[in-house]
Amino acid sequence: MNPIFRRCSIGILSGAAASAVLTATPHYALWNWILGVGIGAAYSAGLRPTRRAYVDNLLAGASLGVPLWGLVSVILIPLLSGQMPEWSAEQMRQSFPALVGWVVYGAFLGIANQALQDSAEYLFGPEPTPKVSEVSVNKRIVILGGGFAGMRTAECLEEGLRGDRSTILTLVNETNALLFTPMLAEVAGSSLEPSHISTPLRSTLRRAEFIRGVVEAVDLEKRLVILRPDAGADGASGRREVPYDQLVFALGSISNYLGMTNIEKFAFNFKSLLDAIRIRNHVIEMFERADLESDPALRSSLLTFVIAGGGFAGVELAGALNDFAHGILADYPRLHPHELTIVLVHSRDRILPELSESLARYAQEKMQLRGVSFRLNTRIVDAHPGVVLLGEGEIHTETLVWTAGTTPSPLLKSLPLEKDKRGALVVDDTLAVPWCAGLWALGDCAAVTDATTGHPCPPTAQFALREAEVLASNILAQLEGRPTRKFHFDSLGALCVVGHQTACAELSIPFIRSRSLQFSGLFAWLLWRGIYLAKLPGWERKIRVLMDWTLDLFFPRDIVQTIALK
Repeated sequence: MNPIFRRCSIGILSGAAASAVLTATPHYALWNWILGVGIGAAYSAGLRPTRRAYVDNLLAGASLGVPLWGLVSVILIPLLSGQMPEWSAEQMRQSFPALVGWVVYGAFLGIANQALQDSAEYLFGPEPTPKVSEVSVNKRIVILGGGFAGMRTAECLEEGLRGDRSTILTLVNETNALLFTPMLAEVAGSSLEPSHISTPLRSTLRRAEFIRGVVEAVDLEKRLVILRPDAGADGASGRREVPYDQLVFALGSISNYLGMTNIEKFAFNFKSLLDAIRIRNHVIEMFERADLESDPALRSSLLTFVIAGGGFAGVELAGALNDFAHGILADYPRLHPHELTIVLVHSRDRILPELSESLARYAQEKMQLRGVSFRLNTRIVDAHPGVVLLGEGEIHTETLVWTAGTTPSPLLKSLPLEKDKRGALVVDDTLAVPWCAGLWALGDCAAVTDATTGHPCPPTAQFALREAEVLASNILAQLEGRPTRKFHFDSLGALCVVGHQTACAELSIPFIRSRSLQFSGLFAWLLWRGIYLAKLPGWERKIRVLMDWTLDLFFPRDIVQTIALK
């Protein structure tokens, strides 16, 4: 039986059964039942069967019920009735029974779908998988890094090597999850749960071997990747070596503190999920301490938050922290809004150099209206406990977040390969490292030049994803003796959230490089959310994030500290 047909059939049956809950609603019972059946088919078709995963399906299905309630009961049904949707408290109270109904529907759908999947496997056996012949392994492809570039390379190679067991594919990464960095600021701002923007690499990779480890060195002569002993013991020495025939560097970048050791010591980093969690908990800690502080000067220092860097990361973080800090003031009645200060320090004359000047000015004006202060044409030169020193003046604060620069992975410094001024590996227009057979690089750790325009490619996610597709294609072509292709990609544009349901969007017009469409405000914010939600890997993560966003419309930000602060 075709796997998709089998899943859809199971989804229709489970959706029909779960939709019995929806028929109890007073209006549009038939339409709710039809929608419930269709949603059940789509839900089942999009999931790979897993034995006895009843709890996971229960939670995923119940989470699905919240956004479905918003789309159907809050928006669609009023439109069908000739009314405009409203978000008033009265309408929410009237729609609450429908919310309960959709959540129960989702939970029952998940349970029923899992029960039917298990029954189908018992009666008809597991879903058929393509059979491949046993052959000896003679090629090894190793990818270093599990970010956008590394993960996408692995996915493309898995697809290209389907049915070919003569090649081992291995991905090595320091963490066991892909972090969806465009949403990292929302974790720091307590809008999203941390685990909802992280996708497990082990469950995403279907064919590739995954190794969680830290790369200590690469022996180019012996063609070995050497991992740190604490990354996985191998014998008495604790040394682990991974041989390779083709090696892909997708190690990304780290923060560049420009040699300022005090800033590296006292500032918060903003690159990882743990960084975002620490920032969020630190903000809450500052509010708790300020609530007990009677000295106005010390209280002002506690409630001043400084972000260094006016690029996408810094601006989005400043907007998210500003919303978060003003949102939780209601829980601290002794604190006043005028005591709260968010300061963005940037070395240039305007923020967001990646966007047009008009959009950058719009973003700055909107953020200033909401309380964010800007120190432009200003550099941070040093930092000490309780104070940040600027080129001119100082800011008394207990919080400094550094987003003002990045540098490629320090591992590259030990390699006898050509690098650019940033320290990134120089690659040719096929993304291969020149004069080193079997070595490739992409993303933040590579100096990539567009083969058509001759311009350097920016280290952004959209470029990393396209570089990964070309690189994987070229590795397969080299293995099969086919000609490789050169990398070229025209940017699709840029999106940036500046806080409080406001964003800036600049979308490129195909075939017209000098023209772009510019959006700002609520529409750009909805566009940002729609595009990045679609790019978020996995249906389960999409549903969880959509649920977080929906709940954020009705409930205040959570102020529970989730980790102990040292």
